[in-house]
Amino acid sequence: MTRRLSPAKVNLILHVLRKREDGYHDIASLMQKISLCDEMTFSLGGDRIVVKCPGSGLPENEDNIVYKAVQSLFSHIEYRSGVEITITKRIPIAAGLGGGSSNAATSLVALNEMIGCGLTRDELTAIGSKIGADVPFFINSGGACWAFGIGDRLQAVEGMPSMWFVLVNPRFEVSTKKVYESLKMGLTKEVIKYNIPRLRKVPQIVRALSNDLENVTLKLHPVIGEIKDILVTYGALRSLMSGSGPTVFGIFHDEETARKAEEKLSTENVGAVFIASSL
Repeated sequence: MTRRLSPAKVNLILHVLRKREDGYHDIASLMQKISLCDEMTFSLGGDRIVVKCPGSGLPENEDNIVYKAVQSLFSHIEYRSGVEITITKRIPIAAGLGGGSSNAATSLVALNEMIGCGLTRDELTAIGSKIGADVPFFINSGGACWAFGIGDRLQAVEGMPSMWFVLVNPRFEVSTKKVYESLKMGLTKEVIKYNIPRLRKVPQIVRALSNDLENVTLKLHPVIGEIKDILVTYGALRSLMSGSGPTVFGIFHDEETARKAEEKLSTENVGAVFIASSL
């Protein structure tokens, strides 16, 4: 049996650049892996794919993104045996933190090593990109990456500073599809070039925080704005919604300040509260 941690991510920057001919959107996003993780175990054997997600409410069949990822890998390498995967969920579901995509990516990387497939990161990324937009990011090593296109074109970021986050999930799910469908920005279908800002220090990152989807989700769920304000009240340098939401995160000076904010927030009826560091 092999055990792996499957990390969440936050979007420090998320710009929606244009709507494509295929209906998807081109983005420019700076994504950061964080220490909030699901735990996954893998046991090879049997003659079928078994996915277990105890207590999560997630499907445990072919509708699960992990099942789809493993099925695609096994088909690609013509693997005839089975595997049992158990996912202990700690990352909130449909929360803008990429939990499902991370689980799928972790499965591809882990099974590639366990079976001895010898597939390169590029080959795994090609498989993962057909499963979900954020899967390529989680496949590739490194804590931070710029993602372009629909999230499938990646550019690693070196020299990112260490950061502490407090995250608040208001315990409801948000449909990414619905948020994008509600996005009204007069988007062009022309290709837009995006100049990557140079971010090496925490104050630079704090100033650069931006999410084009935030106002859309905030109109659907005004409580997100209230959570952002509370995080700043409790010491966050600034707060932002991650992805299509509804999870909100605050960036803090240091671990001590973040832990104090986590303690205060945990006593209020704001949702599930987590503390995490950048990876």
